[in-house]
Amino acid sequence: MAVTRFKFLSTFSRQFCTNSNAHVVQQTRLRIEEIRAKRLSIFDKELKRQQALIPRLEKIEVTYEGLDNETTTLVMNKGVSTPYNCAQHISEHVVKNSVAAEINGEIWDFHRPIPSDCTLKLLSMKPEDQHQASLVNKTFWRSCSFLLGAVVEGSFQDEISVSLHSFPPANVRSGSFVYDVQLSLDDWVPSQSDLRQISASFQKFVRQNHSFQRLDIDSSVALKMFEDNAFKAEQIPHIATKSSSGQTVTVYRVGDHIDISRGPMIASTSLVGRCLLTAVHKLDSRIYRFQGIALPSEIYINHFALGIIEARARKLNPARIPELKSN
Repeated sequence: MAVTRFKFLSTFSRQFCTNSNAHVVQQTRLRIEEIRAKRLSIFDKELKRQQALIPRLEKIEVTYEGLDNETTTLVMNKGVSTPYNCAQHISEHVVKNSVAAEINGEIWDFHRPIPSDCTLKLLSMKPEDQHQASLVNKTFWRSCSFLLGAVVEGSFQDEISVSLHSFPPANVRSGSFVYDVQLSLDDWVPSQSDLRQISASFQKFVRQNHSFQRLDIDSSVALKMFEDNAFKAEQIPHIATKSSSGQTVTVYRVGDHIDISRGPMIASTSLVGRCLLTAVHKLDSRIYRFQGIALPSEIYINHFALGIIEARARKLNPARIPELKSN
C-alpha cells in the first residue's frame, strides 16, 4: 500500500519555510517517509513469517449467535479465519455494520484470526446489552485515539519533529479522546485554522476505509520497529511483561500507520463519521495533548448538540499525564 501523506502546514511552522533551509525541509520529509516505510516492511515480513508457521489448515466450528438467539454453525479455518470471514457467510448487512466481535464472551477484533472452536457474536454500534454497549463505546474511542495519532504524526512536515508518546485508556465520560505527542516546539498555540486543517485531514483519512490489522509480535521485533521513537522503545519492555507470554507486544496497522495498543479496535475507519480536533493543550517538556471527538458513521446529531459536545471537548482532558524519561 502506498504511503499516505497528510499535507498540513500550521501557521506556526510556515514561518520557518525559507529558501535558506529548504534542503532541511526535504530531508525531514524523506525521514518521515523512511520511518513509516521501515515499519511497514517489518510488519509485512513478520506477518508472512507467522502465516508460514501454520503447517496445514485445520477446521474449527464457530457457533454464530444472531438476533433472537438464533444460531448458525460455521466451519472455518483455525488461526486463519476471522469474524469478518464469518460475517461474509451471513449477510452483507452484518459485514457492513459490525464494529467488533465477541468470542466466548471476550471482545475481539473483527479482523483477528480465531484460534479454536468458539461462540461468536458480532457487535454493532447499537447493541441492546448495556455491557456490550460499554465495550463497543470504549473500542470506538480507543480507535479514534489511534487514528488521531496517525493524523498528527503526519501533519507537521517542515523541520518540526513529531514523536508520538501514548494515549490514555478510553474514557467516554472524559468528553474527548486523546493522544499525547512531543513536538519540537516550546510554546505552540494552534489557531482555529490549524485545528480545522488537522480536522480536515482526520476526516479525509477515515473516509479512505482503512481496516485495522492486528499483529502480536515479539518485543525484539517491536523494538526494531520503533527504534526511531524513544518513548515507544522505552515503553515496549514494560508492555511485553504484561502480555500472556511475557514477551509480546500488540501493534495495529491502519493504512501506512503502525502503532502500539492492546486493543481491541473497530473493524475499519469507515465506521467513523464526523470527527474533529477540538483542542491542543501544552502539558510539559514539549508534550502536547491533542483532543478530539467523533461520531459513529450511522449516528447524526444537529449542529447545536454537536456544539455542546465540542465545547466540552475543548477543556483539558483529565487523563493521567504521561511519565517522561526520554526527551
